[in-house]
Amino acid sequence: MKKIVFALLLTFAAVSIAAADTIYLRGGTTIRGNVLGYINGRFAIQLTAPATLPVPSNNRTSNSTQPSYSQTTRTVRQGEVIFLRPREIDRIEIDGRSLDEARYQTQTVDVTLGSNWVDSGVDVRRGERVRVDAAGTIYAGRTRITPAGLSTTDPYAPLPRAPEGALIGVIGNDYDSPIIELGAGREFVADRDGRLYLTANRSSYTDARGAFNVRIRKEIDLTAMARTSDDNNRNDGSDPFAFPGEGDNNPAPVRSRQGAGGTGRGDGTGRGGRNNRMLERVITVQATESRGADAGIDLRAGDQVIITASGNITAGRRVGVVSPNGATPGAASIFGTRPVPTAGVGALIGYILLSTGQQTQPFLVGDQMTLTVPSDGRLFLLVNDDNYSDNSGSFSVRIQYPDNR
Repeated sequence: MKKIVFALLLTFAAVSIAAADTIYLRGGTTIRGNVLGYINGRFAIQLTAPATLPVPSNNRTSNSTQPSYSQTTRTVRQGEVIFLRPREIDRIEIDGRSLDEARYQTQTVDVTLGSNWVDSGVDVRRGERVRVDAAGTIYAGRTRITPAGLSTTDPYAPLPRAPEGALIGVIGNDYDSPIIELGAGREFVADRDGRLYLTANRSSYTDARGAFNVRIRKEIDLTAMARTSDDNNRNDGSDPFAFPGEGDNNPAPVRSRQGAGGTGRGDGTGRGGRNNRMLERVITVQATESRGADAGIDLRAGDQVIITASGNITAGRRVGVVSPNGATPGAASIFGTRPVPTAGVGALIGYILLSTGQQTQPFLVGDQMTLTVPSDGRLFLLVNDDNYSDNSGSFSVRIQYPDNR
């Protein structure tokens, strides 16, 4: 067997290649594929045509070095990688390419800007090196966007601080998968297993036409494909190096820019949560803050926000200690000068600060409320009073809000 391995390795080193090799198995089966290399005592072969392979059995005599085969077979699809022991191979005919070139897979895909991320058709594994290069143009209204993006940013895009319209990618369909800025060209190392999805970094897509032409080239990491390095404990009838999902023809799941696993709110603007997850933040609202406490949360019109408050403050000498619901409104509420005249003095109230610097109409929060956000902006909370100089104390406020990242 050592002679077989040595002879095959000499053959690979001596020949320069690349379309498809012909592999003749000892059981009489012939397969077509590219020999990628030799790892953990097996030859890695990527099939260029579907194949039906006999399954080796463990029933062989102690003085035999040849595998025996049961009547069981398994079907392997084109493009998959199989791993064969030298004793299973009769001979290999190399078909004019280099092994180094065979270690790379290349895929091209057109990336349009729509309601869903574009499935690249490329599955990557953690640790694999991936190179992405892009050309082409997407037109949004009268704006011409290249894969490098514009000089502007879009605060509602998947990557708000990256150039608007730039090519971006993500591995997998989980809400917490980090988004990768790709631009016109970038090489990166995958940090997880999964399908690579692509889109343009822009929130609005209803006015988009055209596409980026993207070329994806990844180096196959044979070591990362191995599920175990203990060759002695393997079952010859199984393929320990199989890709996830081997044997099924299920396409990759759709990754939407709206709701779970995407970005967008479904109105064509793309402005909405990537997922249905709720985040939580606790802040302190001082009774002396006339402009209110910045909650540090940017909300979007239509968001549902749950606010609960506890604690007590002193709302001046005349009113005294009150809860987040404030003092009982009196006759002065009809002509009051407080931000929310109909609410009691010292009650917890809020408003949305718009990007223009203007404020929405203040609203009563009290000790608990579910807020439907009226406009895009930043949430501020304060106490309902017209004289903050004689107040003291603070409320503790818990805010639950949608993850709009």
